[in-house]
Amino acid sequence: MAANASSPSAKQDFPTRMYIDGAWLDADDGKTLAVINPADESTIAEVAYAGGNEAHVAIVAAARAFPAWKASSAYDRARILKKTAELIRERADLIARAMTMEQGKPLLEAKTEALHAAETFEWFAEEAKRAYGRIIPPTNVAKRYYTIKHPVGVVGTITPWNFPAALPSRKIAPALAAGCTVVSRPADQTPLTLILMFECLADAGLPPGVANLVIGPPKPFADALFEHPAVRKISFTGSTAVGKELLRRSADQVKRLSLELGGHAPLIVFPDADVQQVAQAAVIGKFRNNGQVCIAPSRFYVHDEIIKDFTEAAVELTNKLKIGNGLEEGVQVGPMVESRALDKTQALIDDARDKGARIRTGGGRSSRFDKGYWFEPTVLTNVDGTMKLMTDEPFAPVMPILDFDKLDDVIAAANATPYGLAAYVFTNDLTVATRMAEGLEAGIIGINDPIPATPQCPFGGMKESGLGRELGSEGLDAYFETKYVAVGLRQS
Repeated sequence: MAANASSPSAKQDFPTRMYIDGAWLDADDGKTLAVINPADESTIAEVAYAGGNEAHVAIVAAARAFPAWKASSAYDRARILKKTAELIRERADLIARAMTMEQGKPLLEAKTEALHAAETFEWFAEEAKRAYGRIIPPTNVAKRYYTIKHPVGVVGTITPWNFPAALPSRKIAPALAAGCTVVSRPADQTPLTLILMFECLADAGLPPGVANLVIGPPKPFADALFEHPAVRKISFTGSTAVGKELLRRSADQVKRLSLELGGHAPLIVFPDADVQQVAQAAVIGKFRNNGQVCIAPSRFYVHDEIIKDFTEAAVELTNKLKIGNGLEEGVQVGPMVESRALDKTQALIDDARDKGARIRTGGGRSSRFDKGYWFEPTVLTNVDGTMKLMTDEPFAPVMPILDFDKLDDVIAAANATPYGLAAYVFTNDLTVATRMAEGLEAGIIGINDPIPATPQCPFGGMKESGLGRELGSEGLDAYFETKYVAVGLRQS
């Protein structure tokens, strides 16, 4: 008998308007967008859905607010950001519920993400006080040299649906901390989470125009950002293909870009690692958010001495995962975000099967639910490099397992991709860990750590996985220009 995934989804009223110049607004033409629950395909809410005009109005408001916000002290800005963090924590249960209903991830994961967003706002509130310049020793005793930090200006942010609280916070918090003003767009699938976070910003006392929320189709919003000269920086998280297009468009006005793009992370297991512990970490890292994570491990290289034991453990643990509506207690894996994700996942698995892969568990859409976008967590063996899941970013609940023998060979295999966002290594050998950390071409490397992201450490990729870094002190620097000042002293 098929389960009804909608039973725990009691009716919930969420705010549905945009936030522009300190006011909550409907779209100019009254247009709305239905927000769909991926667990049961029901409509959660109808949110205001704008066109290009609202984006333009928001940019003008941000430009008007910029001089006063830039002139405010880091301590004044920090007070508002810290208050925002406190309000996010107080409202974490509501934010998490909205996130689970519109995105699908389990409620515990959603609340953890909301709290991570609060930590990000608080960390950048503090880091803004440490945006130091430099005093530089002069070559001429009659001169003085120093640098100061200058906020970039109006910033446009574009974020995807998979982490609708964490990813916007990585852009909005450092931009505001640096003295920039912001115009943000959430993904069409997940606007409710960011609306609730903007309520926290507004209630924390953020002045009108300093941060603006525009919900609408991507092209008119992007056009407004690239065409308006007041926008000096765009921060984007999403696919590599879109990132490349933004890079091309940025040339006309030489706008600054931060790009956090696709990934295809290897997870490498050496024979000295504890097989059961690593299999547990691998399954958690792979199947959290149903594999829809940019830094999720997506290629599993296991030393041939332990691959049999690892595979058996991974299959057993995967089979024990509880799949269901994220609002249900104990659920570990929710639905995928939309039907297109199901189609892409099935195509990757079908391609691998046709080329000789063996499906050890999963392999298709779940038949246990009446409605929703459900896919069984999948483990594959007999995998090779000709399969699309080894070359295309999977963004799916699929764990392909391959064997290796030599350290140099696995480094070469791990690096044989245009992506370079994250990589993971499990070993207790310091020499092996050091060689892997130095040899792998990835911006984030987790040694015995499958979930390395934290506000105080830089996050970003190499090669086609992006430009620049978010989080950490690097994430604050991304919103500053460095001014060099040379002073000639009057001679007596």
